[in-house]
Amino acid sequence: MDSETGMKQMNWIHVHDESAFINSVTEHQDTLLSIAYSYLRNRQDSLEAIQEMTCRAWIKRRTLKNEKAFKSWIIRILIYVCIDEQRRRKRTIPQPDESMENNIPASWMISAQDNRIAMQSLLLKLQPKYRHVLLLKYYNYMTLTDIASILGKPEGTIKTWQHKGLEQLRKLMKNRRDWHDH
Repeated sequence: MDSETGMKQMNWIHVHDESAFINSVTEHQDTLLSIAYSYLRNRQDSLEAIQEMTCRAWIKRRTLKNEKAFKSWIIRILIYVCIDEQRRRKRTIPQPDESMENNIPASWMISAQDNRIAMQSLLLKLQPKYRHVLLLKYYNYMTLTDIASILGKPEGTIKTWQHKGLEQLRKLMKNRRDWHDH
């Protein structure tokens, strides 16, 4: 990041310049879209979540104490927006019957896309704190340090949640013959 861009990003909160704020959000749009998509699995919903995150961040911009933490701050807001959307979906969209999922023959789940779909359904069964860490780490390629910063937890806690989340996934997948322990 060059010094001019850094100065714009650092000054947006002080001058309350809406265009500088939007430029700061736009600078991270690819990361934001990737994170939103990993939670919502729909491009349109992801874009709406980013729009909602931008509105919430603009309204709460004065609560940001350290301008250097802007990226972590907007990602945290985005995660909360996505969680809110997931809760809303649970209330309005019936979930597939778990017995239907258990009756699908393993031979039907061969392709990589099928494995991604199966993995998504398994991730939904994890505790949210473990799911968040695994989504950010393996779907958005973030470091554990970045995840700790975003979630506001110590790095050791994030490592523990990653380990426990992977452990739960292994237990859920133990009966799948195409699971390989890496």
